[in-house]
Amino acid sequence: MRKLSLRARAWISDICYALLVLVTGCFFAISCTALLSQAVRTSPVRSWTNNWDAMIIALTYLLVFIISIAFCVKRRVAVRRRLQRIAKSHHSIVRREVPQPVHEYISQEFARSCLVAHESQPRNTVHSGWGRPGTRLSGIRFRRALLDTIAEIDARARLVIPSHPSLKPHARMLHHFRFLLPLLPKDEEGLSELHYYDSAIQLVRTVDREPTEEEYQRGMDAAASILQMLRECRSEMLEESRMQMNNTISRRPYPR
Repeated sequence: MRKLSLRARAWISDICYALLVLVTGCFFAISCTALLSQAVRTSPVRSWTNNWDAMIIALTYLLVFIISIAFCVKRRVAVRRRLQRIAKSHHSIVRREVPQPVHEYISQEFARSCLVAHESQPRNTVHSGWGRPGTRLSGIRFRRALLDTIAEIDARARLVIPSHPSLKPHARMLHHFRFLLPLLPKDEEGLSELHYYDSAIQLVRTVDREPTEEEYQRGMDAAASILQMLRECRSEMLEESRMQMNNTISRRPYPR
């Protein structure tokens, strides 16, 4: 069953409180009217004139109403003052704020909770497709991390090659980044980092099993090498553009 939100529950609470006040006020007014009419009917003159019973009833109901309002206002003010004393930010409890046994008990429970939380952390556990706890890869999902590098490399490639084709959802990295192949060095087997990166992406896209830590590391190394090459090309382009601009400015004749 779906739970109501905090705002909906507060709205329902306000409506119920308003209905309670309305019903109580109606019964209060009905009882007051009934007693006043009975006091008039039972008086010897059957009139409001010199009718002390009706006056006593009216004064009693008026006094009850005033006392009820006073209690409501007092409660409202007390709750508001109590809430205003609560600190808005976190403050640690020092020795002078609580008795010594209470402070020692709080300190012991806090230390025990920290120890339990520390001992409860997983150790020497391996989840397929995730980094091992306690290592630099802890909390990293290999499949998602490798796929996230595609958009980053594509954005960097567009800075170097503005006419780079748009990224398609299932395109091979080797085909999509084919214009980067001449910029990447090759190893003794004739393979570049883009070939290894394409293999890693195809692995996480098509294979049912999760990638291993070695496969993830090889793919991330290839992605880092491609990004480093793109940064160097971008720096060279900016430097060349700056030099051309300086040469153009230096060759421009100055007005006499």
